[in-house]
Amino acid sequence: MRLRFDPSLPYQHDAIQAVTDLFTGLPLADTPLSISTTAFDHQFTEFGVGNPSALDGEQLLQNLRTIQDRNEIPKTFTLGEPRFAIEMETGTGKTYVYLRTMFELNRLYGLKKFVIVVPSIPIREGVLHSIETMREHFRGIYNVPFEHFVYDSSRLTQIRSFAMANSIQIMVINIQAFIRDIEATDSGRGAGNVIYREFDKLNGMKPIDYLRQTNPIVIVDEPQRVQAAKSQQAIARLNPLVTLEYSATFESPNKIYRLGPIEAYEQKLVKQIEVASVVQEEDANSAYVKFIQADIDGKRTQVEITAGGVTDPKRKKIWIKQNDDLEQKSDRRPEYQHGFRVISLGWEPGNEYVEFSGGLRVTPDAALGELNDAIMKAQIETTIRQHFERELSLTEQGIKVLSLFFIDQVANYRQYDEHGAQLPGKIARWFEEIYADLRRRYDRYGTLDHPPVASLHDGYFSIDSQKRAKDTTGKTKEDDETYHLIMQAKERLLSLNEPLRFIFSHSALREGWDNPNVFQICTLNETRSIDKKRQEIGRGLRLAVNQQGERIHDPNVNRLTVVANESYREFAETLQREYEEDAGIRFGEVPVTAFNNVTVVKEEGGAPEEIHQSGSETIFRHLVHEGYLNFH
Repeated sequence: MRLRFDPSLPYQHDAIQAVTDLFTGLPLADTPLSISTTAFDHQFTEFGVGNPSALDGEQLLQNLRTIQDRNEIPKTFTLGEPRFAIEMETGTGKTYVYLRTMFELNRLYGLKKFVIVVPSIPIREGVLHSIETMREHFRGIYNVPFEHFVYDSSRLTQIRSFAMANSIQIMVINIQAFIRDIEATDSGRGAGNVIYREFDKLNGMKPIDYLRQTNPIVIVDEPQRVQAAKSQQAIARLNPLVTLEYSATFESPNKIYRLGPIEAYEQKLVKQIEVASVVQEEDANSAYVKFIQADIDGKRTQVEITAGGVTDPKRKKIWIKQNDDLEQKSDRRPEYQHGFRVISLGWEPGNEYVEFSGGLRVTPDAALGELNDAIMKAQIETTIRQHFERELSLTEQGIKVLSLFFIDQVANYRQYDEHGAQLPGKIARWFEEIYADLRRRYDRYGTLDHPPVASLHDGYFSIDSQKRAKDTTGKTKEDDETYHLIMQAKERLLSLNEPLRFIFSHSALREGWDNPNVFQICTLNETRSIDKKRQEIGRGLRLAVNQQGERIHDPNVNRLTVVANESYREFAETLQREYEEDAGIRFGEVPVTAFNNVTVVKEEGGAPEEIHQSGSETIFRHLVHEGYLNFH
């Protein structure tokens, strides 16, 4: 299967135009070592061919303000660094937009050198997969050659080729590859990253020097992840002509385009989210205490509890001693109000415990308030049933249904005996038992044409040196192969001929990977997930596709069910708060720019005129003055 890409979507064209219009009317680069090509002069130096060396700051600011006015975004008054933000909700084609923007910048202005900076391995693998799957699509539109590669410190000649080539060049680089500068040492080779060292194969030059001389357009994918000072210094050392920052969650004073979660939903560009809540009613707000470690010398014990305000609970590790009260330690959360004063601590190996005044006792093997097996089984059953119902309604339309499970320990899904042979963990066993039971109990589920259950589910986990799956953070070298595998299988998973339907993941699929036909997401965390809900939900927000790779726009099809181990109210409140925090919006508030593009006719027979930002501000102030709006 090959996904089909629609080149005519208006919102994507608007996002591309927001960038290309930044260069409107800018003069040619003024350099004696340039040869005129198209709209811009390009530098041909000993390092190769580069983009123009500088842009007119005043013209750039004027263009920026015009774009912001058109897109109903508060205007920038002082430009500062030429960094520009493009906000696009997860699942709306952010990667497609910035890749196509490169080709438009080349077509309109002859720009050729581009560097994509990513914050992690999975996002890098997602970008590389997108470039490959979209190659023929872009070739059909632009018919221009281009080359791409991943920065690899062992293949530095690629850097020189990037600089010397007179064609579109795209380099993808992890921020970690050049975040540390080289330290002063006797040889100049003892510390820091390879990108800052001199090499004979590069004529005694540093790789970073070749990159700097090209004045690349730098594209930052998920810029909120690279805001640390060292990261920003590293990006600045690339000497970018401009920096374009693409994210669903990044606020910037130089924003030029915005397609937020509300707009994406209203325009039916993403799936509708629904929540199946699996939780014991009486335990919805129960206290949580988990034993972490004992410090016999300090006569104290470390535990994990829930802390923070009622609307913003977080898991927090704290040290406790005799007579400590968890109500105070938890920022006075109500579930710890009675019976949580520490009356006894045990530090003896094999007999560690914490006992509270209410009679409750916590040990390394018996936490309080953790997700129990019954809840997880109920979540699995709910997910399988939702999956079956979707298959019954969508298979005839040629739509493959996928379900994604997040787990917090690989051993819960996959284990090994003393000989290294794979054994199913408890979640894998439960899955197969519940799957068989549902097929047996409900005749309509038994009609589904499925191969043996063992081929229907699998886990994507990183592998250790003994070829065993293991827990990882998602940022280690071992994760590379895992990401590569799931990225390469992305289109294959959409085929009805591929038996795999239920995917289990530890860390590999929380970012960088998504699949348009994920219709169920189940969070099988033994404690309620502290990861961002937006991040997990984003794996299934894209509109579904059929067996021809065509997008389906039917809202009755495009529904994403999240099977959560928390109450619906708690889930919805947390998700809404994350939307507000990440997207910089406030539900129920009217922005000052709300009337930017309203068209009015001032007198009978007159020509219609658009109200721009100044007019919108005037109307806004009037409505506040008249009491129609409150202003805080």
